[in-house]
Amino acid sequence: MHPEHIVSIRNLNQYMGSGSFRQQILFKINLEIKPREIVIMTGPSGSGKTTLLTLIGGLRSVQEGSLKFLDWELHGASQQKLVQVRRHIGYIFQAHNLLDFLSARQNVQMSMELWKNVPEKEAKARSEAVLEAVQLGGKVNSLPQQLSGGQKQRVAIARALVSNPKLILADEPTAALDGKTGRTVVELMQKLAKEQGSALLIVTHDNRILDVADRIITMEDGYLQQKVLTNKA
Repeated sequence: MHPEHIVSIRNLNQYMGSGSFRQQILFKINLEIKPREIVIMTGPSGSGKTTLLTLIGGLRSVQEGSLKFLDWELHGASQQKLVQVRRHIGYIFQAHNLLDFLSARQNVQMSMELWKNVPEKEAKARSEAVLEAVQLGGKVNSLPQQLSGGQKQRVAIARALVSNPKLILADEPTAALDGKTGRTVVELMQKLAKEQGSALLIVTHDNRILDVADRIITMEDGYLQQKVLTNKA
């Protein structure tokens, strides 16, 4: 049975610091993301976007409220459960975080290491296939320093997608790229996410890519506002 929502958040509150320094940073967050949905989150720096992204990604613990990923409740989840959750999520960051001493294929293949039961040969084949899908078939053996900024970001996308995640989280994926390259990279993420049946949540300040979204949500001072795009079929 497939859950109706990849992500389901109810009345989530999050705080920073403790004692008299405790400060609320997220307020009464409610959000649902469906399979194959592309959601873009905008908002000023310091408004809580990255905090929410890290909570959804199981990278930090939920303090108050409910956050379900594929029907798993993350509030009160053990570290072991959070590690399990992270296997089903692909992460793409502004800094592509590639390892300089590994080739494009080896960088991609690294994210298959979490899945212990995938044979080396299959992991290699899948890594090469996904690099082909992001138009880097000829660069599988290239080291990061031999690649352009846009190519490095495409390796990062391949690494996020190789294990067929249910959710892809992208934090400012176009920030270091020029407009045309950034656009290409996001359209590629959109296409591959839809093909794999994954949901895609992108945090961005880049107004040039907003039209790829099915829905835009805006974070301001820790509160979430949602806007449904009427121009989408």
